[in-house]
Amino acid sequence: MPGMARTSDRIPLTPAVFHILLALADGEKHGYAVMKEVEAHTQGRIRLGPGTLYGSFDRLLAVRLIEECPSPPNDQASSHHRRYYRLTAPGRLALREETQRLRSAVAHARRKGVFGEAKAERA
Repeated sequence: MPGMARTSDRIPLTPAVFHILLALADGEKHGYAVMKEVEAHTQGRIRLGPGTLYGSFDRLLAVRLIEECPSPPNDQASSHHRRYYRLTAPGRLALREETQRLRSAVAHARRKGVFGEAKAERA
């Protein structure tokens, strides 16, 4: 598909993109909800300003990791002003692959004693 890179070409994801995809993993959200969820989930360590957030949305839309979707029926009051986004199948795959990459990195860090745990005995 033109404009669509292989998932492995997009890994690793930037922290902002990873957390945006993670915020959308449980369903569609509008930009402000994504911004607030990322801030809450990271205990304020990652704060996405509007430029970063909507620039990331534009790039994720271009490579089809997310798509716009209709406003849910329960958001009728502000539906004309808010744009909602959801993960696509390639977006879910990219999130899964990045999560696995991070899981492997954490496991390696544990084996190296990075978290203050004893290193595994070498034979």
